Amino acid sequence: VQLQASGGGLVQAGGSLRLSCVVSGNIGSPNVMAWYRQVPGKQRELVVNFVWGGNATYGDAVKGRLTLTSDTAKRTMWLQMNNLKPEDTAVYHCGAHDLRVLKMYWGQGTQVTVSS
Repeated sequence: VQLQASGGGLVQAGGSLRLSCVVSGNIGSPNVMAWYRQVPGKQRELVVNFVWGGNATYGDAVKGRLTLTSDTAKRTMWLQMNNLKPEDTAVYHCGAHDLRVLKMYWGQGTQVTVSS
């Protein structure tokens, strides 16, 4: 299983970015997809998780500002990030949790930097 994340960049506070993650390979079922973010020296923080075709659950810090969409056939998920804040600065990782074998797969991460 491979996950390819892209779309990060530098944006001013209040701006927007759209991240994408493409999943390839065979992941077992059931599984849960997610975006996490990490700042150096801090624990990885859940941004959003969802099941393909199901509802998304957002972390408290991003509710109302980030929206997840997905295309099951394309095995792609997008994270629309609006009204970005400097505290959103982090490396964003997409992940896939194979619940059948309890294994987590990670993409390489994409840097999001929000300037004040």
